Amino acid sequence: MPSLGRVAAVVTVLTLAALVSACGKDQPPSQARSTADFKAALADAPAPLHRELYSRPSTLVDGGKPAFERTLAKLRGYPVVVNKWASWCGPCRFEFPFFQEQAKRRGKRIAFMAVNGEDGKDLARKFLRKYPVPYPSFFDSNGDIAKALKGERAFPVTAFFDPKGELVYTKQGGYSSANALANDIEQYAK
Repeated sequence: MPSLGRVAAVVTVLTLAALVSACGKDQPPSQARSTADFKAALADAPAPLHRELYSRPSTLVDGGKPAFERTLAKLRGYPVVVNKWASWCGPCRFEFPFFQEQAKRRGKRIAFMAVNGEDGKDLARKFLRKYPVPYPSFFDSNGDIAKALKGERAFPVTAFFDPKGELVYTKQGGYSSANALANDIEQYAK
């Protein structure tokens, strides 16, 4: 007869396997097939947004926190929404289409950018090919950007900066719907 500990271990493993296999099952479809899907919608975006963000769609940017902060500084005057993600993160994959949609709809007056953390560059680039966005993702190999966002331990994280470049809100965890993200953008990206 198996021990109680062994039965508990088997139940735990089976439960985890079921959860992992369900990740992304009811995931919203990508809102874009390529970065070209965003070009027309954001063609007449203000010059700072185009130069700093939309000229680098689905790009993985090196340079860590200094590069991220330089870009954030150049976006002064615009509210900024930053999404921290990883290719292995199920909730990140689930909410990514919401960010695609919001960037396309609001990207002329709100700056969108991303941070990729605890991930491999090849996996991140593959993910961005599957879920293209009109803005860059800053590669955060040591977690310094995540600390600045007040979201070093959670995935995904969304941080909202006001037009002065001040962090006003950090949401830890994923968005369950496009409306939930839209509501936070309306409340915090002013």
